[in-house]
Amino acid sequence: MTFTLPALRDARVPADGMYEGRRTLRRVPEGWEERPYHLIDVVPQGRLIGAEIRGVDLSLPLTDALREELNRALLEWKVLFFRGAGLTSGQQRAFALNWGELETNPLLAQGSAEDVVRFDKGGSATPTYENVWHADVTFRERPALGAVLQLREVPPVGGDTMWADMAAAYDNLPDEVKARIEGARAVHDFIPGFARFYGPEKLIPLQEQFPPVTHPVVRRHPETGRRMLFVNTSFTTHIVGMEREESDRLLGYLVRQAQVPEYQVRFHWQAGDIAFWDNRATQHYAVDDYAPHRRVAERVAIAGDRPY
Repeated sequence: MTFTLPALRDARVPADGMYEGRRTLRRVPEGWEERPYHLIDVVPQGRLIGAEIRGVDLSLPLTDALREELNRALLEWKVLFFRGAGLTSGQQRAFALNWGELETNPLLAQGSAEDVVRFDKGGSATPTYENVWHADVTFRERPALGAVLQLREVPPVGGDTMWADMAAAYDNLPDEVKARIEGARAVHDFIPGFARFYGPEKLIPLQEQFPPVTHPVVRRHPETGRRMLFVNTSFTTHIVGMEREESDRLLGYLVRQAQVPEYQVRFHWQAGDIAFWDNRATQHYAVDDYAPHRRVAERVAIAGDRPY
């Protein structure tokens, strides 16, 4: 008697195209020369992204050599954490100025200085809407290079922030998707991200100040040359030249790449901690799990270049 195996049914294909299995996790570009650090201690917080920096006092001016090492760490780890820095707003601004001019944001609440943004959330404050994967101000022609965020008041539990490496997100796209988005451009607009906060009387005048802009779907990092996905849920509205249904389907797939845990790091805040991230290379998500407690943060953003 001969035994015959039954026919195998079609293998499952996940509806959202997100496959299981080992992913490519390259922390630095191919050919990148990794050198030792002499002025700082770099303590990795994840396999791919995020490092705590020890041995530096951010309240003091940076020497050229120290600034170079910090910038190299930023390029290699994408987000840097400084425990217990406890900076004044002026010191926080001074640190950020080492990376370029600061940008103001009239859409957000001002802190103690013109270019300091204050997030006072929880309790009886306005509900937070930063719990979505996004990069900051991609609706500008020159989105922010990075940001320096300090927690002034932390809730007893919760209130973490997560960051995702968008170079890894690009690296792991199927070849056919990479080919589909090669050279593609997408429209970014502040309205989808901010319409819930303000009425038309405030938003309409701001439309002249912040008209929609187009950026490449895949941008190259200006310092490392690495390719990164550059679309996000908050501000990217559609891909130029595509029918709306096709654009929505492709954008939905691309923005979901930030949700892959292998590309992420999660930081648990203490009062006085600083996070400094590369906004060109990452997206972030502020976890909204601390109500009714308060969470107060101040952020300084550094003006960036036009994506290419």
